[in-house]
Amino acid sequence: ERVRTEQIRKDFVGNVSHELRTPLTVISGFVENMQADNDSLPVQWRKPLDLISEQAGRMRHIVEDLLLLARLESASVEAPRDPVDPVDMLESIARDGRSLATEQQQIEVSIETDAWLLGDGGLLRSAVTNLMVNAIHHTPDGGRILLALQETPEGPRIRVQDTGEGIAAEHIPRLTERFYRVDAGRSRERGGTGLGLAIVKHALQKHGAKLEIESRIGEGSSFSCVFPRERRIPGPQ
Repeated sequence: ERVRTEQIRKDFVGNVSHELRTPLTVISGFVENMQADNDSLPVQWRKPLDLISEQAGRMRHIVEDLLLLARLESASVEAPRDPVDPVDMLESIARDGRSLATEQQQIEVSIETDAWLLGDGGLLRSAVTNLMVNAIHHTPDGGRILLALQETPEGPRIRVQDTGEGIAAEHIPRLTERFYRVDAGRSRERGGTGLGLAIVKHALQKHGAKLEIESRIGEGSSFSCVFPRERRIPGPQ
């Protein structure tokens, strides 16, 4: 009964998310058309239309994340075993991150192994990008964000470490729950959907990997994607 109830919940979320895409697209389309004719637009309509556009965009992001989660949860097969170059992936993600970060935030890459990974490159990139975006949002100006590829006794590890505000210990076990936020108000202000870490967890599970979280208030956080050794291959020489 518990399994059946859980499946009904997943189906419901997936179906509702899919049905929301069309009305959101229509709303956004009309708002964009009205904003395009800005010269003839009454002044008192401009701010409301900006707010509608902003909130419709936020809803689209939530819907897309929910649909991705639904796909990850419904697919019982593990991720493919395609060769993935983690060095190229981390450097590309860091470049994207620097365009989002402030000039006072440093984003660095550290490569400590020549290991490649066997997996789904798109899923892995999505997972690490979510971790990096979270780090940017929670790291003040002057802080440092490190993307590292390391070797552990268990297997390769991709680590995203920041010098941000940190997370209290009681919140850490719940961080990968859907919509769980340590500070709901600040998360909404930053445009977060509350689904990023849930996506990371499920993406890693498809690879037989796990997410390890370490954090202390005022000292920053570390999110590690630890892969099993069977997902490791030597990089090309």
